[in-house]
Amino acid sequence: MRVDFHTHIIPEDLPNLAEKFQGDRWPTLQRTCTCGANIMVAGKVFREVTDQVWDPQKRIHDMERENVDMQVLSPIPVTFSYWAPAKEAEVLARIQNDFIAETVKQYPGRFAGLGTVPLQDTETAIREMDRCMHELGLRGIEIGTNVNGKNLDDPSLIEFFEMSEKWGVPLFVHPWETLGRDRITRHNLMYTVGMPSETALAGASLILGGVLDKFPKLKICLSHGGGSFPFILPRLDKGWKVWPHLRLIEQPPSYYAKSLYFDALVNDPANIQYLVDRFGHDKVLMGSDYPFLLREVPPGDTIDQTLTVTEEQKRAMLGENALRFLNMK
Repeated sequence: MRVDFHTHIIPEDLPNLAEKFQGDRWPTLQRTCTCGANIMVAGKVFREVTDQVWDPQKRIHDMERENVDMQVLSPIPVTFSYWAPAKEAEVLARIQNDFIAETVKQYPGRFAGLGTVPLQDTETAIREMDRCMHELGLRGIEIGTNVNGKNLDDPSLIEFFEMSEKWGVPLFVHPWETLGRDRITRHNLMYTVGMPSETALAGASLILGGVLDKFPKLKICLSHGGGSFPFILPRLDKGWKVWPHLRLIEQPPSYYAKSLYFDALVNDPANIQYLVDRFGHDKVLMGSDYPFLLREVPPGDTIDQTLTVTEEQKRAMLGENALRFLNMK
């Protein structure tokens, strides 16, 4: 079974919260034709999208053409809206979570869902996570790599991670509001350099800040193969070794990194092999970033081209690992 763990979706009838809440940072959907739209932020085009991003039938058609059995649906990170008042962000989170849950309900054999929560307020985030997991039947939560500039080891997030571990909620960490935005405005470097760097910072923060030490049963998957995190991990170990006065953890970072999962969106079989060698094939989940331009087509192609792994390992990475990560049979 081939499971595409990393895909994004948005409701076609997304309400205009910019008008409702009087703020220009709310993402809105502006139709351009019967099969396309622009995601607008502050009156500017944030991203051009096609109806693949909201139409499950179009998605299923592509899945059949590209040999994908199931997609895991998650929100588009621009909709996290951590900057907004928590009560307002909760409105958008509930709209998206309801939409994803309803899509899964209509096509239970084709889709599984990840929800979103307002991480700027821990109490609100936990309440919506509870609803996602225990009422809507979603399989996990997608979170951003930072919350208004606070890294994921910020004390304000500890209770959220505590409940995630207690309830066995898988977390998918996706970059958003990347670091160094003033220096990555050209060449679309936000996507090719900013996002991988942002994910590395999130992974390093979770480890060096003691989150994974405090909550060893947390299930966390870093998007885009962990960005640059896997490749700077030896440097993180070196820093831990030479600066003992800064240590918040007893073991080197590579010890805790063994518990992390990574999607396989790395664009090169050599990088798949690197993830397998460093973390094990059981920690790699096929993911394409459907339906966006930088996605892998067809999903799983890089794993298929990795000739140095066994067929059993490929099967695990192409689907079995994602089902296990999401606590699905």
